[in-house]
Amino acid sequence: MANHFIFTWKVGVPVRSLTTIRDHLEDYLKKNNMTLIHFSEISGINSGTLSGMLNGLRPISMQQLDRITIGMGLPEGYFYDLYINECFVHTSPDWRRLRPFLYRCAELDKIECMETIIKLMMDNLAYAPLLFGLAEQLFHEGMFEAAKPLYYWVAESEKMQHSERLALSQYRLFTIGLSKDQTNNLSVATRFELFVDRLGEPYELDGLNELINAYASVRRWDKLLELGEKLKLKASVHYELYGNIKPKEVKKEIIFYILYAYLVLGETYFYFEEYEKALHYVSLYTDSSWVIDPTEKEITVIQQFKEWAEGNRYQYELMSGKTDVLHDYLNYISERENEVFPALCEIVVAANKFGLDIDAVLEKYESSIIYREQISRIGAISSQLTGDRYANLLMGISIYYFQKNNLDKGFLFLLDSLSIAIEISSGLCMVKCVDLFEQYSTFATATTIEKYNKLKLKSKKIVFARNYIHNLRRLNP
Repeated sequence: MANHFIFTWKVGVPVRSLTTIRDHLEDYLKKNNMTLIHFSEISGINSGTLSGMLNGLRPISMQQLDRITIGMGLPEGYFYDLYINECFVHTSPDWRRLRPFLYRCAELDKIECMETIIKLMMDNLAYAPLLFGLAEQLFHEGMFEAAKPLYYWVAESEKMQHSERLALSQYRLFTIGLSKDQTNNLSVATRFELFVDRLGEPYELDGLNELINAYASVRRWDKLLELGEKLKLKASVHYELYGNIKPKEVKKEIIFYILYAYLVLGETYFYFEEYEKALHYVSLYTDSSWVIDPTEKEITVIQQFKEWAEGNRYQYELMSGKTDVLHDYLNYISERENEVFPALCEIVVAANKFGLDIDAVLEKYESSIIYREQISRIGAISSQLTGDRYANLLMGISIYYFQKNNLDKGFLFLLDSLSIAIEISSGLCMVKCVDLFEQYSTFATATTIEKYNKLKLKSKKIVFARNYIHNLRRLNP
């Protein structure tokens, strides 16, 4: 039997160090006084095969390794680090062994083992298409974190090639990387923007759509103008050439991307306070006369955009100073539960801007002033957008109550807004919340101050925001 044991010394007594999987198995058999036949029955591996393994005559396959581990009563993946050292470190990795090992690591969430293997493959570019194929499988099976290091390696190995595989890997990394954290989202969006134009036709529309949503959540309106125009052009060209025929990878109907581009451009001009331009784009995504023989799915898209157009027209007119539309706007949302949250976001801003009394509105829709996934008839709204709007809604309600001298409710909503701003890492919202708290801090109760201090301890960014405001006031007294 091959001897793989290394001896060390402890208090004058040689101690055997187990350095291979075979060592561990042999030691287990000896300690449990177990025969190969008995272990064969437990593990389901032929006794002759086991004998060959112990004698170093047969390699251990991935399936056999898992059976040995279970047979020894050890946690799944217990020997994976040793397996890497035995099978991949000192030999050229064989894809027939690598692939099942990587996939099994993904299933067990052993990302570090995957990263170790990938580092061993860095110098061999021939693995790029194989790793990319596995990454795509893991991505479509929902194992996103496991797919990430594979996409990263492919992107790094092909960064000088300008290939479609490089662009798609960057797109996947962008999709996987999105989170509640706005600072992170800005970073992953900026990185992906360099590659969005290189995406192949099946992915370019969704890539632009998701990039727009990421920039919208961090209020980069300058980016939305550029990307909105790009989305409109690409989607319009596709529709002119192919109509509603689309690759299976495209997630929505082609007309969605055209109408959504109009909506994005309208929203951008709205936030620039160019209300006439914003209303012009509303008229564009209201009009669907150009759609040829719409399918049932396309009709659903058209109806959703017409509904959004009606609500946005009320928003834009309200914020432009036509406050008499508020009554009609409230009637509009009273029959559309999905429109209540976005409507409240703008109604509160208008109330603070024009001194409107919306006590009854806030009381009626109190149950809607909570964070929840926003759903339209054509799918879920970006969670990044929803998080940003929710934090700003709470801050707007806080301002409203402070202006009405209702300090208790003002501080209540302010601290809730600050808590959400910390959670999503919204620097702008944090600065506004801290500034507001500083303005009214002399009226804060001991309990409120204690809650505020706890939030400060929770995030160093609040201290940064506070220092930023103090420095700004010194410069602009």
